[in-house]
Amino acid sequence: MNAEFFGYVAFFTFVGIAFAVSAIVTSWFLRPWRARGEKLTTYECGEEPIGTGWHRYNIRYYTFALLFLVFDVVGVFLLLFALIFRNAVKLGIGSFLFWQMLIFLTIVLIAWIYAWKKGNLEWV
Repeated sequence: MNAEFFGYVAFFTFVGIAFAVSAIVTSWFLRPWRARGEKLTTYECGEEPIGTGWHRYNIRYYTFALLFLVFDVVGVFLLLFALIFRNAVKLGIGSFLFWQMLIFLTIVLIAWIYAWKKGNLEWV
């Protein structure tokens, strides 16, 4: 690496930061300063808001969303496993990888059964 390369990096870093700061400062100067009552209300797609926005949700919605994310990540992990499995067989470690994936899927299945028995998979 030579000094010229770092000069380019420093120059483009400076230009990027200067552009971002100038855009923020320009929008700060050009924005309207008058805040009316309509501007201070919550926008609800043209509907008047009813009541307050602070109310509690059932914890099941959060656990359902968390379970969705977990199983979504499992799906991506299985896709990546399927992509590398053929090369692992060629290298002679296919059976080891297969048993590790089987253990992983067993743990995920046990977790899914546990969530099902607890009622976390029901959308209420």
